[in-house]
Amino acid sequence: MSPSVILLPHAGGELRAYAPRAEPLAPSGTGPLTSRTVFAAAHVVADPYADTSPDSPAAVDWDATLAFRRHLWSHGLGVAEAMDTAQRGMGLDWAGAAELIRRSAAEAKAVGGRIACGVGTDQLTGTGGSLDAIRAAYEEQLAVVEESGAQAVLMASRALAAEAKGPEDYAEVYGHLLRQAAEPVILHWLGPVFDPALEGYWGSGDLDAATEVFLEVIAAHPDKVDGIKVSLLDARREVDLRRRLPQGVRCYTGDDFHYPELIAGDAQGFSHALLGVFDPLGPLAAEAVRTLDTGDVAGFRELLDPTVALSRHLFQAPTRFYKTGVVFLAWLAGHQDHFAMVGGLQSARSLPHLARAYELADGLGLFPDPARAEARMRSLLDVHGVPR
Repeated sequence: MSPSVILLPHAGGELRAYAPRAEPLAPSGTGPLTSRTVFAAAHVVADPYADTSPDSPAAVDWDATLAFRRHLWSHGLGVAEAMDTAQRGMGLDWAGAAELIRRSAAEAKAVGGRIACGVGTDQLTGTGGSLDAIRAAYEEQLAVVEESGAQAVLMASRALAAEAKGPEDYAEVYGHLLRQAAEPVILHWLGPVFDPALEGYWGSGDLDAATEVFLEVIAAHPDKVDGIKVSLLDARREVDLRRRLPQGVRCYTGDDFHYPELIAGDAQGFSHALLGVFDPLGPLAAEAVRTLDTGDVAGFRELLDPTVALSRHLFQAPTRFYKTGVVFLAWLAGHQDHFAMVGGLQSARSLPHLARAYELADGLGLFPDPARAEARMRSLLDVHGVPR
């Protein structure tokens, strides 16, 4: 069947003809991944029928949300739950996140899936609060995650960034949490490119100085740190950091610009992965890691390198709105029946941006049913008045 042609808008109003591919990528592997631990940070599916406003508590379609997690587990990926991809602090409040954690952890137990869940301080009002209040907020969330049976990811706190007077405050808060954690946790360093409120985290705007504080916290509690998740979009800094980690502490890359080379690694080590872009890339990413499991680094790079253009597009500035593209691609791929997001964030990216995301994803064969993806893309174009 010869492909149809669809007119896609680009910045400035230009329309360009694109011929969608007729067949999807068909990953062949199944079963667990062995050479790397890989988490996909998963998005939540909004309830499109809820009568809500951007300021209302999130209304979640739980059936579709959990079905998407089963999709990721079925390909051998772990799920990083209630992270920034799930719109923590951008539409999903702590009450909604707590329910998400409990539901997803129960689902993970039922299907034998791996899960790690975000622990933060977003139940606090505003961005600040006393250090005692910040510790208590972290403790409340840590208890929910541990009671659910999931691994904890200690996320960066906007409240702590606002309240901390220097590195010693970070060391005190994190030290307190690590001492009481029941099992080793993942420490998450999310840079200001993802959340401007986290500027100066670890007590310094100088990343070299901040890195030293971060390493000191880990070195003081190596038995309580399973690994670190670094989202600074700086590959060289991540490599330098992972080479300085204590024995047994993993580095989970959160670099959505350089993940193929960081996961592949070098003679001195490699990164595992905890990535938002692995939400839309799930089956392809799993296929690539299975190839790496056989020792075929070139084959791994051949599969994963072409995905970087899509990832860089989704995560372009303002990076915090990458979730819009992630949910858009989930709709096109048939993982949900609508393009609606909690907090109304479906409006956070332009039509040309979404059109380019469609083109790049289709070119990679990410849509299980390319014809359905094309039809849904056309429906969005029709709403915006783009001529056929």
